[in-house]
Amino acid sequence: MTSGEFKKLRKFLKLSQKEMAEALGLKRRMIQYYEKGERDGESLDIPKAVELACYALAAGVREYTFVAPKSPPKRAEISAL
Repeated sequence: MTSGEFKKLRKFLKLSQKEMAEALGLKRRMIQYYEKGERDGESLDIPKAVELACYALAAGVREYTFVAPKSPPKRAEISAL
C-alpha cells in the first residue's frame, strides 16, 4: 500500500486522521507519517499489519474475534499470499 492509497482510503471512508488513528489503534502522528510516506526525512513503508487492518476497515470490519477453522490452511495456501 502506498502513502497515496492510504490517504485515499481514509478519505473514501470519510474519516479524519484522528478517527483513522483510533480505528487502527495508532497515534494520529503515525497516520500523518503514513500519508506523507516519510518520517524525519526518511522513507516509511506501511507495515503489512496496518495494510491488512485498512483492508478490514474498507470491508466494514470494526472488531474481530478469532474463531479457529476446522483445520489450518496448507503451507502452499499461506505462501500464495
